[in-house]
Amino acid sequence: MFSRKRPKHVRASDAPPSEALAHSLAADDEPPAPTHGPYDVEHAPAGVQRLDLGSLQIPAVEGVEVRVQANPDGGVEQIVLVDGESALQLGVFAAPRTEGIWDEVREEIAQAMAADGVSPREVDGPYGTELVARVSTPDGPADVRFVGVDGPRWMVRALYQGAAAADPSREGALGVVLAGLVVHRDEQARPVREALPLRLPREMTEQAEQAEQAEEQQHQHQPRRPGVPANPNGRHPN
Repeated sequence: MFSRKRPKHVRASDAPPSEALAHSLAADDEPPAPTHGPYDVEHAPAGVQRLDLGSLQIPAVEGVEVRVQANPDGGVEQIVLVDGESALQLGVFAAPRTEGIWDEVREEIAQAMAADGVSPREVDGPYGTELVARVSTPDGPADVRFVGVDGPRWMVRALYQGAAAADPSREGALGVVLAGLVVHRDEQARPVREALPLRLPREMTEQAEQAEQAEEQQHQHQPRRPGVPANPNGRHPN
């Protein structure tokens, strides 16, 4: 079970709710469609080529490499986008329909960092309050930047690494991808903060299976090395 607590305080610098969440909270007149994402699937612009991973649809942007780590069943465990010296890791989680959870999630990330001896700081960004820090990695110190976007019954957590973390003006194509994300939240009741299900597209699953079968066949047809017995009893023929 997940416990939820109210934020201890609200800062004047906090940005208003994301366009996706504000749209869902509108009461009377139908507000205009959001001008940028991440979008709820209901308001996703048409005519955009996207990689459909189930709960998350990633727009195709030139120069951006999509790296997906999946389990044997095709469930996606990690999504990382790479563009030059920058990387963007994406996650999408269940949330209430009428209330954002990024404030409390951000606070918990900051507490976990502080426990590890890292001193994160909050900065204002286009989606509201972000969390930036310099962390230690096996390759040396590295900059990270957490961005959260609250939507209706979902929250996107984006983690910038590399150049785009050190300097937001260098987001480039990765920022375009984030602004074009589409979230498809299913109707299943889920605990707050539970990761929404992600899956490989069928064509990617089939390609992976074909590649695995081809590798197995190649291994089976490899010629025997010199000196390897041909007879099952282990003896060389006379």
